[in-house]
Amino acid sequence: MSKDLYDVLGVPRGASEKEVRTAYRKLARKHHPDVNPGDRAAEARFKEINQAYEVLSDAEKRRKYDKYGDKWEYADQIEEAQRQRGQRFSAGGNGGFQQFDLSDLGDLGSVFSNIFRGGGAGTRTMRHRGADVQQPVDVTLEEAYHGTARTLELLSTEPCPTCGGAGAIAGATCHACQGAGIIQRPRRLEVKIPAGVTTGSKVRIAKEGQPGAGGGQKGDLLLVVTVRPHPRFERRGDDLYEDVDVPLTTAVLGGETEVATMTARVMLKVPPLTQNGRAFKLAGLGMPHLGRAGKGDLYARVRVRLPEHLDDRQRRLFEELQGAGV
Repeated sequence: MSKDLYDVLGVPRGASEKEVRTAYRKLARKHHPDVNPGDRAAEARFKEINQAYEVLSDAEKRRKYDKYGDKWEYADQIEEAQRQRGQRFSAGGNGGFQQFDLSDLGDLGSVFSNIFRGGGAGTRTMRHRGADVQQPVDVTLEEAYHGTARTLELLSTEPCPTCGGAGAIAGATCHACQGAGIIQRPRRLEVKIPAGVTTGSKVRIAKEGQPGAGGGQKGDLLLVVTVRPHPRFERRGDDLYEDVDVPLTTAVLGGETEVATMTARVMLKVPPLTQNGRAFKLAGLGMPHLGRAGKGDLYARVRVRLPEHLDDRQRRLFEELQGAGV
């Protein structure tokens, strides 16, 4: 039996989108492979969490899951078969899912056989494009700056080669597909994530989604990007903000200070009497613009660093400044 996706995320069936998203982020952080290096159990749990979120975060997929349970991926095929036969699905229990009764449909394998083969004699199967599949993916700010790649493990659904999608051989259930008429094969797909992506960006990989009904075109795979927070840089659109420590003497008298960028370190000229919090714009040193040339800007915010210790002479000098009303 497949695990209940709501149980995987630890949310009730009536959970809101926000509750689902919050639960996913909390669990994803806890079980992320970067946090648990070498822990295969955590890696498997992370994949399980992502798979559950992929379904429950998508309104249409969630509707299908609530209705058909772990058969939700075949909802389009099932409903097409329902329309063709004029049959109704029976309501079931089992956690509140609407279950379909195989006896109402006859042999499920024959339904899939019609779908994959385009229908039998006297049957005209309507073609429907398959649903898009969303897959969350986390990237670092450095990866978002340079662009990166991910290798995904996917399951390809295809007609069972043993029974040709019929689900049975000589009247007996096909053991290769357990009568379903289809099989799933694991495969790997390397996808490129372009420079400039931000949280919420979607990278589309054509025809890598759910198979269509009646021989229809497959849907697309959509990678939904989340850019992780960075310890140094704050991102606002394609601009970056950074706090730069400046000694008190440099802020008062002027000078230079070092500023880190995404690719190198540069020297910033600090004019005399620079106030704490002042931001200096370094043009073109921000994030790349997604899908077009150019970059945003980097803003270096001055954080005046006060001395932690004073010797007697330094104290007297500050007392003199204080006496002068500086």
